Amino acid sequence: MTRSHQPVTPSPVRGGRIGRLVGWLERVPYALLAIPLRIAVATVFWNSAMTKLANWETTLELFRDEYKVPLLPPELAAYMAVSIELTTPVLLILGLAARPVAFVLLGMTTVIEIFVYPLAWPTHVQWAAMLLVLICRGAGTWSVDHVLRKRWIG
Repeated sequence: MTRSHQPVTPSPVRGGRIGRLVGWLERVPYALLAIPLRIAVATVFWNSAMTKLANWETTLELFRDEYKVPLLPPELAAYMAVSIELTTPVLLILGLAARPVAFVLLGMTTVIEIFVYPLAWPTHVQWAAMLLVLICRGAGTWSVDHVLRKRWIG
């Protein structure tokens, strides 16, 4: 006994709704997605700077005794870290030099992961993922970068 094989067609209700939903999601402009990425990354590093500045002596002790970043004196490493953590969030929020800023923060994240908190890799992977999107796609059209690019490139 042979069975006739008829192609199974998806339900128009289920496939149609899901298809429309997926289509709607795929039309969300990157500029809208880049804003929470920029804010999230900026917030992480800004909060870290505020914690360091709240008690500078404790920060220096941490850099001397716990963080132990290689090749840099602890005081220099602390000043560099807080300088990066104060400036890059502002630039990210503005969307100014977003790609180089994201690259710097990815480097800092890598140093933190390798030398300071290697067991915090799930958090660092999340930061790295957001930063990689910003490196690859930029700050989006709602940014100073976009305005400058339009002005200079046309």
